Amino acid sequence: MAEALTIAPLISPPITQLDGALRKLGPETGLRCPKDTSLKGRPQGSVRGSKYHPDRLFIVTAIPRALLSALHATYLLLQLYGETRMRRTFFAAAGLALLTTASVQAQTFKSELHDLRVVSVVDGLKDPWSIAFLPNGDMLITEKPGNLRIVRAGKLDPAPIPGTPKVRYAGQGGLLEVLPHRDFAKNQIVYLSYSKPNADASEGTTAVLRAKFDGKQLSEVKEIFEAKAWSKAGPHYAGKLLLDGKGHLFITVGDRGHDPFAGAAHPAQNLMSHQGKVIRLMEDGSIPKDNPFVGRKDALPEIYSYGHRNPQGLAMHPVSGDIFTTEHGPQGGDELNLIKPGLNYGWPVIGAGVQYGGKPIHPAREKDGMQSAIQYWVPSIAPSGLMFYTGDKFPKWQGQLFVGALASKNVARLDLQAVDGGGYEVKALERPPLLSGLGRVRELRQGPDGLIYIALDDRAGGGLTSIFRVEPATATN
Repeated sequence: MAEALTIAPLISPPITQLDGALRKLGPETGLRCPKDTSLKGRPQGSVRGSKYHPDRLFIVTAIPRALLSALHATYLLLQLYGETRMRRTFFAAAGLALLTTASVQAQTFKSELHDLRVVSVVDGLKDPWSIAFLPNGDMLITEKPGNLRIVRAGKLDPAPIPGTPKVRYAGQGGLLEVLPHRDFAKNQIVYLSYSKPNADASEGTTAVLRAKFDGKQLSEVKEIFEAKAWSKAGPHYAGKLLLDGKGHLFITVGDRGHDPFAGAAHPAQNLMSHQGKVIRLMEDGSIPKDNPFVGRKDALPEIYSYGHRNPQGLAMHPVSGDIFTTEHGPQGGDELNLIKPGLNYGWPVIGAGVQYGGKPIHPAREKDGMQSAIQYWVPSIAPSGLMFYTGDKFPKWQGQLFVGALASKNVARLDLQAVDGGGYEVKALERPPLLSGLGRVRELRQGPDGLIYIALDDRAGGGLTSIFRVEPATATN
């Protein structure tokens, strides 16, 4: 059953944003301005394609009844607030209402190889950053403010898991990745990465702990890595984790937002700093004897590769075992890289982006002694989350690479092929990308059921977001 709601006046950012969001609920749902509702002789008719009109009545048409009460409540709140608060509040409240509806209404998407159905499976999360599955099917989720959550039998436990560390929840910092040990069923070990504060939280760095999780709480908590990357800045902690099955733990550390115009003097190029590095440790936190810089007095022994900006994607090829990262460029220049020991990936000396505002950073994309990316994205997609698909629910996607995108609000699918010499090339890149318009994709993981799970990011802060499951469009569960 569909209803309608009148909104007058609507003081907000351009109302085409709200109209587009509403239209995802159904082909007829959206904003309309009937001919008799113009208050000051403004053009009349559909709002689509028009700009902000503070003096007009609008009608939200064809609203599913399940959503109507939520929108009514939102509008009543707007009547109590002034213009400034209306700008800030309306979209947060309307977005929450839309997410609530999404949990009972599936969205469908077309793609080149599979038609997709997307359903919300967990709602009400605060800044979710990472997803991981336990052997029994339970789902662990990190929330940046410092909470580790668990979903049992499809239901989110209302109480966070005790034992998590204190975090510097500011800028891009907080509780970051959760990663169960490959032999969790026997050893109950989990790893957590986080932004560690100093005594007064004026500075932070990336740290990793190892703990036991018995299904109720963390115990035997031990910090196994603290990056030499302390900074007052808020961005670029990275914090992705990966176990390679050979006894090694990989950790990404961002450049902490250091001046991109520092050139070769940038800490990402300094082997005595962990900023802008991929780290390799043993599973217990000790340093592998075969790390590329072990024994050098001018380098930190934990470093595996360097010259990175902010690698928020980390994945291992399911056949070759090769390690890949995706990392944020500045304005343009996001990268997909094949990580090899001891190599320099060039930031900020080489790259394909420019500084925010357009000022050039790099003299070139290539330089002797530095590794160029397999794939660049210009403009930026803001890659976050990286996954090779190995399940059976999407057979035509077997072995392909998936990249979550915050800025472009979709998922990139890459057909990655090995080439002579031990490298890779992108044979095909799906266009348009998958799940366009779903939201800011923070994380994506393959579940034990062979389906894909996606965490959405709340950039503005203050709102709650969801975990979505991607299924074949024919799924009935």
